[in-house]
Amino acid sequence: MIQKSETIKEFYKRVSLRDVGAETEPQANKEWGHFNVYKRNEIACKQYTPYNRRDFYKISLVIGKGTLYYADKWLKIDRNILLFSNPNVPYSWEASSTEQSGYFCLFTEGFVSANHQSDSILQYPLFKIGGNPVYFIDDEQTKKVCKIYEEMMAEMETGYRYKYDLIRSYMNLIVHEALKMEPADSYLKHKNAASRITSMFLELLERQFPVSLEYTLQLKSANDFADRLSVHTNHLNRAVKKVTGKTTTEHITGKIIQEAKAILNHTDWNIADVAYCLGFDDPSYFNNFFKKQTSITPKTFRN
Repeated sequence: MIQKSETIKEFYKRVSLRDVGAETEPQANKEWGHFNVYKRNEIACKQYTPYNRRDFYKISLVIGKGTLYYADKWLKIDRNILLFSNPNVPYSWEASSTEQSGYFCLFTEGFVSANHQSDSILQYPLFKIGGNPVYFIDDEQTKKVCKIYEEMMAEMETGYRYKYDLIRSYMNLIVHEALKMEPADSYLKHKNAASRITSMFLELLERQFPVSLEYTLQLKSANDFADRLSVHTNHLNRAVKKVTGKTTTEHITGKIIQEAKAILNHTDWNIADVAYCLGFDDPSYFNNFFKKQTSITPKTFRN
């Protein structure tokens, strides 16, 4: 049985990273989430990592042989790969060689969406449920990606004011390096209707954003999504909960809050306009909704 998602703090504790301070202090502006980057040989590598969801994203350069278990699939890894993992899909890694090296960076959704949702690397298919998270790379590509990771690690040590913007650019370089390649196509798949339904739901949810004064949020509840997907609401809710560990409503609420924060930070729209484009008829209802989720009002967040 899949347990609740592993938190960043739990991850640091499990793998015994040197930077134990990261357990309590995010390596980015707290308002916008967490980021960190490491060499894989800096962690307490075990032969097997637990099959579970994590509440963060990871981009890993894996140098070493093993077996990747990802959602309803498994894949033998016999050469270097780029691996893109997300909080919605459980995975584990079982090493079959003693030599394990490479790099990884971990981050929250807020970190990569700091500028605006439409600019986030999460818009690309390699982070989507049902997509292909594994990309095999050759020696030349491995050298190129290693250099990018080294640049990120070096930048983390600087006091440069905009270093996290620069790091996001480095992450984009890795993403585009993968997108230029063909994804791994040798998965051994198992039929899973829940995964397919969840994938369709999350894709449809993503397409609702970004919103604008001309394009307001149309699908606002689990019932709305179930109707559009032609499934019963209870069936959709069970599938999403089973696959992601979160309810349909939690996913919808999270995206609305994320979009609200982006609008409040990057536009001068008044609160009533923000509420309107996010599907709230009454600004006071939006204020209460936002405060319930974030503990502060939209006006306080903007200021």
